[in-house]
Amino acid sequence: MTSATPTVRPIIPTTMRALVQRRYGTSDVLADEMRPVPTPRRGEVLVRVEAMSPDAGTIHLLAGRPLMVRPAVGWRTPRQRVPGLALAGQVVAIGEEVTTIAVGDHVAGSGAGALAEYAVAPARKLALAPSAVSMTDAASIPISAVTALQAVRDVARVEAGQRVLVIGAGGGVGAFAAQYAALAGADVTAVVSARKSDFVRSLGVERLIDYARESDPSRWGTFDVVIDTADGRPLHVLRRALTRRGTLVIVGADGVGGPVFEGFDRQLFRVPLANMVASQRIASVMQKETGDDVARVLGQVAEGSIASAVTEVVPFADARAALDRLAAKQVAGKLVLTLGR
Repeated sequence: MTSATPTVRPIIPTTMRALVQRRYGTSDVLADEMRPVPTPRRGEVLVRVEAMSPDAGTIHLLAGRPLMVRPAVGWRTPRQRVPGLALAGQVVAIGEEVTTIAVGDHVAGSGAGALAEYAVAPARKLALAPSAVSMTDAASIPISAVTALQAVRDVARVEAGQRVLVIGAGGGVGAFAAQYAALAGADVTAVVSARKSDFVRSLGVERLIDYARESDPSRWGTFDVVIDTADGRPLHVLRRALTRRGTLVIVGADGVGGPVFEGFDRQLFRVPLANMVASQRIASVMQKETGDDVARVLGQVAEGSIASAVTEVVPFADARAALDRLAAKQVAGKLVLTLGR
């Protein structure tokens, strides 16, 4: 008679390494500290973070900008002391009522406090990572790729044969948006800096516009869909690149405008007003953090129909410098931080 092999539970330490912010600012406000390992609550899991990918939202929340977000995230000091959302790693503990994920699973998704060795995340925001997808690639997906997928599929509703312009295709969301538009069968043109043009071509986009050489949207051509991930210009200027019944999709704000809204007034006020008078359709994207869409992108990366867009893999020890480069828009595609042990 043989006995069943007992399940080996991972040993979870009581403390972990994390980057902690107690005030708003740039990367210099981050302190490398030891913190208590969090405990998953009902519906949550504890992930041993192997990789995480910062994005524009990470930079915005680090600075506490725009000011309109302060009531939600902390007016004088941040309520969430460890920044970062997009992560990939191994589940080491689960909370009550979690049935779709087990200890030992490798997952990717959104979990507050990803700039640490351990983070808790709602199970509904996670997806199992296929073995064919590395943790580095998986970490690039939960925010940027899912935002791009939803912008192309749900908001722009891109169809085969349409002419699509992606502004900022050299960035994280833009790189995925260009790929998803092409996957839908669209004819894609990218507005990109010369420094990032080779990267965008590597994604399969051949028609590029260097915005430094040609900054007037009316000279870019006429498109059925324009997806703006980086420009920040007034809506009436961007509409010059649209057909009469075209669609303009706004993703993010890029820090333009005053400190209260920093460009988000386009989504909050100007988009609804423009839709009252314009023949074109104008919409903005608010990402829905769903494990289903994370799983969809992971599957597409595994099969090779979508590239992860990772261009830089940086050790956790160099996180501050990496965040500075991201804030300065010096990163093509996605930058990923790894947490080695």
